Amino acid sequence: MAAMSSPGTSDIEVRTVTDDEFTHWMKAVAVGFLRSPVVGEEYARDLRANSDLSRVRGAFDDGRCVATFRSFAQELTVPGGAALPVSAVSGVTVTPTHRRRGLLTRMMAVDLAEARERGDVASTLIAAEYPIYGRYGYGPATHLAEWEIDTARTGLDPHWSRPADGGRVDLVDPAEAAKIGTEVFERFRPSRAGVISRDRRWWDLTTGVVRREGPWTEPFFAVYRTADGEPAGIAAYTADERWSDAKLPENTATVKSLIGLTPAADRALWHFLCSIDWIRTVRTGYRAPDDLLPLFFANPRAARIVTHGDFLWLRLLDVVRALEARAYAGEGALVLEVEDAAGPAAGRFLLEADETGARCTPTTRSAELTLDARELASLYLGDESASRLLALGRVAEERPGAAARADALFRTARRPWCPDMF
Repeated sequence: MAAMSSPGTSDIEVRTVTDDEFTHWMKAVAVGFLRSPVVGEEYARDLRANSDLSRVRGAFDDGRCVATFRSFAQELTVPGGAALPVSAVSGVTVTPTHRRRGLLTRMMAVDLAEARERGDVASTLIAAEYPIYGRYGYGPATHLAEWEIDTARTGLDPHWSRPADGGRVDLVDPAEAAKIGTEVFERFRPSRAGVISRDRRWWDLTTGVVRREGPWTEPFFAVYRTADGEPAGIAAYTADERWSDAKLPENTATVKSLIGLTPAADRALWHFLCSIDWIRTVRTGYRAPDDLLPLFFANPRAARIVTHGDFLWLRLLDVVRALEARAYAGEGALVLEVEDAAGPAAGRFLLEADETGARCTPTTRSAELTLDARELASLYLGDESASRLLALGRVAEERPGAAARADALFRTARRPWCPDMF
C-alpha cells in the first residue's frame, strides 16, 4: 500500500519512535486528546514496556512530535466463536497546529500494509470522531448503549439479599478480582462476537496495579457464584457520596465492567447493584444495544438509555480468511464485489456457507452484491443489515434479492458487543 503525502509535508518526517523519544511521544498523545501534557513516570514506563516500538509512529516537524499512531496485537471474536488475529490501532492524534496535512494518512498507510504482511486478518479501532476512518476502509462494526437505572423504580423486592437460584454475590479484593475475572472473561470471550482479548495489563489498569494519568478511585469488585460455588460473573463499580439537603442519600454507582457467563449471572449482578443501600442511581457503563438488562426488572422503564452510538470499527485486510472464519445463520451462496481504493480487500468473492462451515474464493462469476470495504466491515460481525445499506444507497444489488440473502447469511441472533475501550 503506497504512502500518501500532502503539499507542504515533505519536511515533516513520519517514522517509528525511538526509546528516548517515547515519553515525548506520550506528551504529544496527551496534547492531541486535550489532556495535560504532564506524563507520570510510572505510567510512561508501563506503557513503554507494553509497546512494540516498531509499531509506534510519530510525525516530527523540526524534531517536535506533532502526530502519533500506535498499533498492537489483538484477538477479535467473530460469529461462531473463532478468535481472529487483528491489529488494534490506538493513540491516534494530530497536533492542532498540523491538521489537514495528510499525516494520519501517511501513518495509516504504512501500518495497514505491515499488518497485512504480518498476517493480521483485520484492523480495529475505537473512533473518537465518526467522519475520519471510513476513508481508510473502516466501518462501524459494533454499537453500544448505556443505561441509567432509577433503583427506586425497578420493582425489585426492597428486601432482596441474594439470588433466587441459590447462588450468591461476594465482594473480593483486587488481587482476587484479577484472578477470577481473567478466568470468567476467557470463558465468556468465545460466546459473543465483537469481544476483544484482554491481556494482563488490562487487569493491572482495572485493579490499580498500574495507574493511568489523573485521579484514581479503587473500584469495588463483586463476584457472582453459582449454587455450586463456581464463579460465573464479575462486576467492577465505583460509588460517589452525595446527600440531599434533607439528609437523604442520592449516591450513584458507576459500573466499570460487568461480565456474566449466563443470564442468571447478569441478573444477579444487576439486582445486587440496584439493591445496595444509599445507591439511588446505577450507571451501567457501555453495554450491547440488545442487552437483557432492562427486562431483568419488573419495571423496565426504570432503566433509560443515556448513551447510544457506534463503538468498535473494523477494517478487513484479508477477505477470504475473514469470511471463512465466521459462522453463518443459514445455507447459501453469494457473489460479493468488494471495492477498496487502498487495495487489500478489493476483489470479487464467492461465499458458500452451510452447516459444515464456509468457503470463500476469488471468482469471475457475475457479482450479485457490490459494496465498499467499509460496508463489508459493518456487515461482518452481524450488526448491520444489507437491506438497510441498500435503502441508503451504500450497497448495490446486481441481482434482485441479493441483499436479503446477505442478511440471511450474515445477521446474528444477538448483536455483537465490544466491552472494552483501547
